[in-house]
Amino acid sequence: MNPIVEIIVLIVVGFIAGAINTIAGGGSLLSLPILIFLGLPPNIANGTNRIAIIIQNIFTTAGFKSKGVKTFPFSIYVGISALIGAIIGAQIAIDIKGETFNKILAVIMVVVVFYMVFKSKFKHVNDIEKTTGKHLWLSIILFFFVGIYGGFIQAGVGFIMLLILSSVNNISLVKSNAIKVTVALIYTFSAIAVFIYNDAINWRIGLTLAIGNAVGGWFASRWSVKKGDGMVRIFLIVMVVIMAIKLWFF
Repeated sequence: MNPIVEIIVLIVVGFIAGAINTIAGGGSLLSLPILIFLGLPPNIANGTNRIAIIIQNIFTTAGFKSKGVKTFPFSIYVGISALIGAIIGAQIAIDIKGETFNKILAVIMVVVVFYMVFKSKFKHVNDIEKTTGKHLWLSIILFFFVGIYGGFIQAGVGFIMLLILSSVNNISLVKSNAIKVTVALIYTFSAIAVFIYNDAINWRIGLTLAIGNAVGGWFASRWSVKKGDGMVRIFLIVMVVIMAIKLWFF
């Protein structure tokens, strides 16, 4: 591919993936195939994609913060738990066929969308966040396993985090997205260290992709705060359905 065309493709794909990752999740299901199409082996593509993810989440976290969305200290607690899990996930190989793995992920995403639709029909009498006590400890445990999955493969991890934050902690979708990107930023540092150690990153392609991811994440974070939970829920449902169909049938 012509170098100029390659740069344009990477930035455009990165922008779309960054926006999708920020508002819902699953952007890596778009960027990973593109990296493999450009000639990177799957393991190198997986590591290279983490460069874009980590830079994206730096800008996205700043975007949410600029709109007054604060996630500390809760995001730090679950982020550290996920970081420990990601160290394990980035080093292990899961003995499962690719097609089976995709179908399992599709089912998880469908569960997420059904939960979001079901939850939106109810107005809780005591609709407050649950980020302390047993709810905090349950989230810390769950995010350890989220970290294992996120360390192994980034694709789809956002959907799982949103499900936990919405169901266990009763946090709004906008704030859940802010926590999600902060957690992903924290645990990706450990995962990326493993990929660097194993020389599994193409820095030129990763940094080019990161330009698009960063811009997409920045604009999407600010847009989602402005639009609120209603619009984010609609976008999330649409993306979950699209990604689930892609994983199950293609």
